[in-house]
Amino acid sequence: MASNKKTPSTDGAGSVLSSMSGPSDSKAPYSLGADNDVTRSLLQKTAAGQQLAEAMAVNPKEGGQYGDAARTPAEGVHVAVGEPLATASTTGETTASPKTGDGQPALGESAANASLDRARSDDSGCVLTTNQGVPVGDNQNSLKAGLRGPTLMEDFILREKLTHFDHERIPERVVHARGSAAHGYFECYKEQSKHTRATLFAKAGKRTPVFVRFSTVAGERGSTDTARDVRGFAVKFYTDEGNWDLVGNNMPVFFIQDAMKFPDLVHAVKPEPHNGMPQAASAHDTFWDFASLSPEITHMLMWAMSDRAIPRSYRMMQGFGVHTFRLVNAKGQSVFCKFHWSPMAGTHSLVWDEAVKISGADSDFHRRDLWEAIECGEYPEYELAFQVFTEAQAEAFPFDVLDPTKLIPEELVPLVPVGKMVLNRNPDNFFAETEQVAFCTAHIVPGIDFSNDPLLQGRIHSYMDTQITRLGGANFHEIPINAPLAPVHNNQRDGIHRQAVNRGRVAYEPNSLAGGCPFQAGARGFNSFPAAAEGDKVRGKPEKFAEHYGQARLFWISQTPVEQDHIVHAFRFELSKVQTVVIRQRIVAMLRNVDETLAQRLADALGLALPPVMPRASLQPLPAYAPSPALSLFFRPGKTGIHTLRVAMLVGPGSDGAQVRSIYAALLADGAVPRLVGSQLGRVDTSGGAPLDVEISLEAGPSVLFDAVVLADGQGAVQQLGADANALDFLRLQYRHCKPMLAIGAGKGLLDKACVPAALPDGKPDLAVIVAPSGDVVKAVAAFKKALTAHRAFARETDPPRV
Repeated sequence: MASNKKTPSTDGAGSVLSSMSGPSDSKAPYSLGADNDVTRSLLQKTAAGQQLAEAMAVNPKEGGQYGDAARTPAEGVHVAVGEPLATASTTGETTASPKTGDGQPALGESAANASLDRARSDDSGCVLTTNQGVPVGDNQNSLKAGLRGPTLMEDFILREKLTHFDHERIPERVVHARGSAAHGYFECYKEQSKHTRATLFAKAGKRTPVFVRFSTVAGERGSTDTARDVRGFAVKFYTDEGNWDLVGNNMPVFFIQDAMKFPDLVHAVKPEPHNGMPQAASAHDTFWDFASLSPEITHMLMWAMSDRAIPRSYRMMQGFGVHTFRLVNAKGQSVFCKFHWSPMAGTHSLVWDEAVKISGADSDFHRRDLWEAIECGEYPEYELAFQVFTEAQAEAFPFDVLDPTKLIPEELVPLVPVGKMVLNRNPDNFFAETEQVAFCTAHIVPGIDFSNDPLLQGRIHSYMDTQITRLGGANFHEIPINAPLAPVHNNQRDGIHRQAVNRGRVAYEPNSLAGGCPFQAGARGFNSFPAAAEGDKVRGKPEKFAEHYGQARLFWISQTPVEQDHIVHAFRFELSKVQTVVIRQRIVAMLRNVDETLAQRLADALGLALPPVMPRASLQPLPAYAPSPALSLFFRPGKTGIHTLRVAMLVGPGSDGAQVRSIYAALLADGAVPRLVGSQLGRVDTSGGAPLDVEISLEAGPSVLFDAVVLADGQGAVQQLGADANALDFLRLQYRHCKPMLAIGAGKGLLDKACVPAALPDGKPDLAVIVAPSGDVVKAVAAFKKALTAHRAFARETDPPRV
């Protein structure tokens, strides 16, 4: 693939497209492969940031902090920014929307208007001040009585600085504490007035700003991204008629049926209170004790033990509203609806061994992946679909649609795509936006209404209540990221952190002193659907809620053999951590109601005799569901090809530099993110072409951070890397985690050294291990790209692993 034609250098492009490590040479590449506004901005930001940093190589005023010189503090060192992108949080800050504003940074000022521009502030060219605007003469030293004397209490600057620092943290969320977020928009495909009057579905092409937060559930704010856990998928729509929060998960069902049990569930899965362990994990006695005594959890356990619980990326997982909601049209007519998000990048997961190792290599793996994709212009996209059904249909289902542990198979009620969501801008400030955003299931708009789902009914209260504690009071809606774009007019006043300054003396209704304003909207406003309600006051559940195993069985039989193996392995790992044997026995007894083979495999793996079947709460026969292919991760391979997939190119002294650059450019051209990985940072001489700059070391960039690996020709590099156990471990893990591997010429020697077989366990060729002579590079790279599109070659997986 080498060419004598001169083309713009892409050396180091992978480092610009990443957010960790880089070559020793600080020169930015001339090209990132693709030439568009985003890549040009990214290159411009990289170069401008480097130039700005170089302009302040040292602090010439540092000496003025000591001795008599400190009595007359000098003005702080500063340089002109020049290029606004140099100090930008993100290259996408000029991406405009009605919520984020026109995207033009206001250097040195804080603007004020209806979008988030009103809350943005920039310090370029500004003198340091206190929170009261007083210029600070010396920000290095506290006020003392003499240079060696005591610090004086009158130092209001010191006291303000320390007091603010001492109070910078707010209570973290009890659940969903660890999250990542992004701005974007939702675009309607076709007007949906037949079903709903919600304005975001009013016409084709209508765009509504959104802010989306993804999260893990069980861990604390500082926990790892890749724990086995449910993922939150919460979307705040800033609609014309107020904010709608679709607060969902990446799984369509939940652990419990009634909000009364939510505190018990969370207490059980959180670290055990006597020792605070384990963090962000369900593999402990208290969770499985609760689970084994709560058979309603069975369906959700199947999802949580599947690969859905360890997604490859937030960009590669589905989202679900979980509950049954109502859609209400302008005539007051209602249908039931479930909401589904499907990623355009497909549904892909990690494997467990990989997820565990990623936690050590990069605990911010999902956060970094989302940030880098958006920053590089690879905007995540998700399609929203309605699953609409009538009350008559609901009555005929063999399950209750108000039961959040049940889903509606797509074969029973098809999904109807209604629009797509595009995430095109990273937050400017993590705390102000991602941490302070407040989602609440009570936030709905005209055209959307609740069902009587008892878990949903409890969430309506709980989410609102928790935000009051976290964000300091009832005025959390005035925090910029939470404020609606729709105008706010009501008689609510005062409270801690009130921002609005209301005119006039009237704060009640009805009134005449304000001309009756603000007045209620009548039919134009939100009005609850008048669903009939009857029955005695009672604590309990409908009879259909008593059936816990039919849909768990549906999920199991809908998985591919690979996915079934992973479910067994997950149960085995989790229950192996449990110390109380009877808890293990209860779970196996419960799973006998799902599938005898599953229960037997798990019993064998735990060294247990198969216990008696757990008695069922319902004596009715289990519903007979046909397999639902849509429940498999493999059902949605995606439409984005190899875009954003990370490819390691192992290089060393003697690598064929021209060949490396050729393959690097070919991958970059198709949207992948190649990176040169070596034993250490620095330049390596090549056997052909200019020297190569290692972008990330094997130590900082281990195998689990990459989706595939390339070994270029070059006998010298093979000898050097073959003597590096880190390189051999890298290749073994790439193979074990079923990732595509490409070896050209002498590169095959490294595969041999790492004992990577070319054949599958059944003797057939492994089409994801591509070996080719140097003369067949073009054909080999094409085959490699095809294998990379499939993400993994699970046919090579064995338990225990061969390599």
